[in-house]
Amino acid sequence: MLFVCLGNICRSPMAHGLFRAEVKARQIEDRLEVDSCGTGGHHAGEAPNAMMQEVALRHGINLADLRSRQLCADDYREFDLLVAMDRANERDIMERMPEDSTCEVLRFMQFVPEGRGEDIPDPWWAGRLEGFEHVFELLEAGTKPLIRYAEEDFKRS
Repeated sequence: MLFVCLGNICRSPMAHGLFRAEVKARQIEDRLEVDSCGTGGHHAGEAPNAMMQEVALRHGINLADLRSRQLCADDYREFDLLVAMDRANERDIMERMPEDSTCEVLRFMQFVPEGRGEDIPDPWWAGRLEGFEHVFELLEAGTKPLIRYAEEDFKRS
């Protein structure tokens, strides 16, 4: 599973960290590979945003080992699921999709109960800790439903 946002410093690394922790807790690391990237490469090699890391640590999730990278053609073949954080990311993923792609593209909000909108908002623009906390809450709410979906997808394969 590959989580995708714009710069890979806020939303997708948080989703990556949450999902990685849940996969480890369920002891299914051998079946579900987790990674994250951005559609843009302007933050390549950078650690996740400091406020995102602060919020993650408050909730017991460590993102310190993650580094931003840009979506590449191999990702479309190496991952079964590409999960976009918003509609713009989804559109960018679809526009770049190679003909030999083997992945399914989903939007994360499909898995957040009670339909709280179509997009995981980008907290970077507002730069306020509350925005990063809100993103954490949305991602946390969708993590278990997405894991169930991924496990069912694995069973169908």
